[in-house]
Amino acid sequence: MPSWVLRGGVEVAESRTPDQAAGAHSGSGTQSATGLAKDAAGLARLARMAAAVRENIGRMIVGKTEVVELVLVALLCEGHILLEDVPGVGKTMMARSVAASLGLRFARVQCTPDLLPADIIGTSVYNPSSREFEFRAGPVMNQIVLTDEINRATPRTQSALLEAMGEKQVTVDGVTRKLDAPFLVMATQNPVEFEGTFPLPEAQLDRFLMRVQMGYPSAADEREIILRQVTGMQPDRLVPVAGPEDIAAAQAAVRTVHVEADLLRYIVDLVGSTREHNDVSLGCSPRASINLFMSAQALAAVRGRDYVLPDDIQYLAPCILTHRMLLKPESQLRGRVAADVVREVLERKPLPIEEGAG
Repeated sequence: MPSWVLRGGVEVAESRTPDQAAGAHSGSGTQSATGLAKDAAGLARLARMAAAVRENIGRMIVGKTEVVELVLVALLCEGHILLEDVPGVGKTMMARSVAASLGLRFARVQCTPDLLPADIIGTSVYNPSSREFEFRAGPVMNQIVLTDEINRATPRTQSALLEAMGEKQVTVDGVTRKLDAPFLVMATQNPVEFEGTFPLPEAQLDRFLMRVQMGYPSAADEREIILRQVTGMQPDRLVPVAGPEDIAAAQAAVRTVHVEADLLRYIVDLVGSTREHNDVSLGCSPRASINLFMSAQALAAVRGRDYVLPDDIQYLAPCILTHRMLLKPESQLRGRVAADVVREVLERKPLPIEEGAG
């Protein structure tokens, strides 16, 4: 059976036998790079939960199983997602469906230039009855927060999300309040219209675990979307198939997924290569290496495996690396983009499995 690998944004089949594909994890007695004992029962529950969530969201979202998987990966890694795509492809519906399927509190923020930081994190309001200031929570105090068109908010308002995304807390009037777990920010932005927008600074882009594109549906999927809209199907009708406790247990279990030491070196080499590429002025930081490692564990678990394959790393690399690097001006003038750099790095770096498959 062929193994599917993402190369330059396109899935291609590699003719590996099951034994070859499993070669990087098999290990009769090999030690995982994490050094943690495998939680077989927890990983089995995680796989069942992921399958149930995929099926439940599939009642609302047509033909976007890969995107659902990536959202689950971000949730398991306690990361955040930047959904970058044109309007009308289902970004808001995706966020609402995920929240409904997991029984999590959901809030949506429509970003505009006049949006203030207090509109997101909350503010203290004077209560004449008690003669005291009372905290009124903002939408960020929910568990899944959709920040729509984030690049239309001013840098000052964008920065209000940094503490919440990085530290899982907000500070208002000198008082720090912890956010309820799990906490996931799904920010959207339109990659086409830039008039009246404020590009996200590199420090904030790096806070996003991955950047994902929904893409246009196929003709068959689009016909099904129309029929479902006619019947009035809405995310509110979805019944939760998991809860916060299940997600917390899954987050702990996913860290026990087996990762070969060779694959850890492969991740470090991939990320390091972005810093040495001729077209790149600022390569990916060690945070990218950590995120790629953890995301590969999560993807393997979501797909029902207790070990990471090289294919997992190659599949995730474009989503996790492209928004973390800056290209040189002369490279941009030649039409080069970060996706080109990631594709070349993946092509040049030999897979660990190939070295021993001889």
